Amino acid sequence: MARDLRGFIQQLEQRGQLRRIQALVDPELEIAEIANRLLQAGGPALLFENVKGSAYPVAINLMGTVERVCMAMNMEKPEELETLGKKLALLYQPRPPKKISQAVELGKALFDVIRAKPDRDLFPPCHQVVLKDDAVDLTKLPLLRVYPGDADKVVTLGLMITKDPETKIPNVGVYRLQLQSKNTMTVQWLSVRGPTRHLRKAAEMGKKLEVAIALGVDPLIIMAAATPLPVDLSEWLFAGIYGGSGVHLAKCKTVDLEVPAASEIVLEGTITPGETGVDGPAGDHMGYYGGVNEKAPLLHFHCMTHRKDPIYLTTFSGRPPKEDAMMAIALNRVYTPILRQQVPEIIDFFLPMEGLSYKVAVISIEKTYPGQARRAALAFWSALPQFNYTKFVIVVDKDINIRDPRQVVWAITSKVDPARDVFILPNNPFDSLDFATEKPGLGSRMGIDATTKISPESDRPWSETLKPDPDTAALCDRRWAEYGLADLKLDEVNPNLFGYDMK
Repeated sequence: MARDLRGFIQQLEQRGQLRRIQALVDPELEIAEIANRLLQAGGPALLFENVKGSAYPVAINLMGTVERVCMAMNMEKPEELETLGKKLALLYQPRPPKKISQAVELGKALFDVIRAKPDRDLFPPCHQVVLKDDAVDLTKLPLLRVYPGDADKVVTLGLMITKDPETKIPNVGVYRLQLQSKNTMTVQWLSVRGPTRHLRKAAEMGKKLEVAIALGVDPLIIMAAATPLPVDLSEWLFAGIYGGSGVHLAKCKTVDLEVPAASEIVLEGTITPGETGVDGPAGDHMGYYGGVNEKAPLLHFHCMTHRKDPIYLTTFSGRPPKEDAMMAIALNRVYTPILRQQVPEIIDFFLPMEGLSYKVAVISIEKTYPGQARRAALAFWSALPQFNYTKFVIVVDKDINIRDPRQVVWAITSKVDPARDVFILPNNPFDSLDFATEKPGLGSRMGIDATTKISPESDRPWSETLKPDPDTAALCDRRWAEYGLADLKLDEVNPNLFGYDMK
């Protein structure tokens, strides 16, 4: 099966995970409302085939469940993602092997890198139709307006490709773009991201920054673009490692950049340093409208290429659950081995979807010395780039199930003295979209040590944790059917029994 968007849509349809909508729908609010209702219910992916004002169908909610995210990454279960993470950890910070088995593992990982080297297509599908200059009209794309207070229509799932003007190493990321005119858009990005460095370097060199936006790519490539990488490694290479074979790339028509050859639509253009537009407001992942940025970089597009009868792939942000939250849950598994390599005492970690998938982290450690929880929290914040914006880090003992909010809350309430176990780091670079901070782009972090205290952290001896009698527990296991309770599945706990309203 082809490694492209169409192949993934076909796979979803074969598994009964896709619905085709033939009724006429409006990209102005209506598509997002339909998709959001299905996202909330864990419903199928959608392909709108009759979109008002455009000849292109719209695909949305393709990765709206963790199951479908795993499918996009050629895996059946989330647990398999940790195996991938272990492979990436070897490449993220390679260390000299101390044993033969470690050398073999590193050798296999390096072979995977060789196998993942990108290929080039001379006659790529994305060049089947070429439009230049005045023929470029972004208003013909079925761009969504998601929320009534949005300033204009947006692109939310396009890969932005730029290149470092000095090293020529490309950067691939996913950023929100807002329509400004038939051939211009503004971009919303964070100051620490790769394209901002490229734009600063281009300004110093007195050059324009070339940009390509690839729309409708293999979802696996989107996942690779969302993975934190060292600045000198290519997302194309990691996408090939994810997929087991190299990504097919194509040279752009008018800029010195490469894009996935099977992209449905490609926009080519430039950013002139210092040329800006007014961006926002727009609904964002925090669950609020993002503010107005009067100095957002302005992109001019002078070329658009696309496949015959292209499909427009999109998504939207907002209060979870949304597609980006499902992607983050899957990436959580990939991050874990990388994080363990950076911070060895971490046993496991979890980014709850309800915490916007990165604002709250729960990590478990095997505690062996006083102050270790604080050290682990501080190391976590510096381990990967996106953890700079994590506001709260909760550290618990290894016997706490960090994915069970009842156990985490119990650990906090039973093991934390706020004056001793809570520490705050003020004035850190922060997400400007976080309205809880006093100043845009500057905020504080909180660490919570919810581990069992050892001397000299506390002079009070800890009482023994309550546990059932093991012999009685085994007896009940043996007699469970005899009690007439065999039909009860105790591993499927109804959260409403514990006061959670899931509606």
